[in-house]
Amino acid sequence: MKKLSTLLLLSLATYNAHAQSFIQAYQNRVNQITQPNITTLLQEFAALGVKTSGSTANTNTLNWLKTKYQAYGYAANQITEDSFTVNGNTTKNLIITKTGTVYPNTYVIICGHYDTITGPGVSDNGSGTSILLEAARILKDVPTEYSVKFIHFSGEEQGLLGSHHYVDNVVFQNGVRQLNLRVVFNIDQVGGKLSAPSNSIKCESDQSGLPGNNAASLSFTQQLATCTTLYSPLQTVMSNTYASDYVPFEAKGDIITGFYETPQSMNEHTVNDTFANVDPTYVFNVGKAALGALQHFAVATSVLAVSEGQKDHDSVKFFPNPAKNILHIEIPATVRHFTTEITDVTGKLVLKSENQKEINISGIDSGNYIGTVVFEGEKISKKIIIEK
Repeated sequence: MKKLSTLLLLSLATYNAHAQSFIQAYQNRVNQITQPNITTLLQEFAALGVKTSGSTANTNTLNWLKTKYQAYGYAANQITEDSFTVNGNTTKNLIITKTGTVYPNTYVIICGHYDTITGPGVSDNGSGTSILLEAARILKDVPTEYSVKFIHFSGEEQGLLGSHHYVDNVVFQNGVRQLNLRVVFNIDQVGGKLSAPSNSIKCESDQSGLPGNNAASLSFTQQLATCTTLYSPLQTVMSNTYASDYVPFEAKGDIITGFYETPQSMNEHTVNDTFANVDPTYVFNVGKAALGALQHFAVATSVLAVSEGQKDHDSVKFFPNPAKNILHIEIPATVRHFTTEITDVTGKLVLKSENQKEINISGIDSGNYIGTVVFEGEKISKKIIIEK
């Protein structure tokens, strides 16, 4: 592995810390990911069995995925397949395209494989599959400046065959680039381990292979780590990429980043990679981080649609922010009754008050929280930082 200088590492980290800030609209969409949805998707993936590339179960899983996207409202012309063979059997990558508003010909790819080897592969990679589905559901009607491709690869377990085929035949044709990619964001094996709950995720950057894209990969991975801390309760561990579906893209000069569980469950590629052995809460939290990062990479609109809630968002303010012991609430003078709730980033209620414009938060631990004020049929949420 080639090592970058400490100065470069620090400068990139400093750049990204200043370049990114919390966006309430992103958080609102992240909050639309639900634990029941994630749990159900993991269970349905498990029930589809061993998804060896080219098998009946593999094809059934492909059809299950297509049905999900159709139910989310994606049109037929947004859903395409990329066929190839594994040991003489046909299998397919599934690609769902959401066109950007400003840079329609530049793509952010978020990807993960759906094939397995000997077990149902609920962590490797039903976890990534479930997160892609939730992200696609929530962003269906959300404008993004860059186009987004949600890609479910097959053939990963046989040597990244699906992603190699896609890069060689779709991204490139006869050696000529056809698709301009901003970044490839891979999610593989983020199921965690039920017996060892984790509060950390590995953020992967490419620091080997082609030297020309290493610095850019590190920069995007720093951004990924920042989004993780902004929009999820997870801590981050910087790590290097390994043998997963972003590798064929990196070999062609594209910028890659990714998520991988930590600690590693070690159930991958075994009959023990089942729903009973993954931690659905961990997948839920990784999903929050992934959706926050995907919105950042694709530059999703920061304006909330009416259906996403929050008219007159600036009419409510929390200060100081960060706060220590007392949190003040500024609310329109015409409001006579309001309720304030403070929840942690997992959605757990930690404080509730009625008609109080000064709230004692001395009993709440340091961390990131969501403050929500409800009045006159309006519900306005903002991020609160508590520092002791």
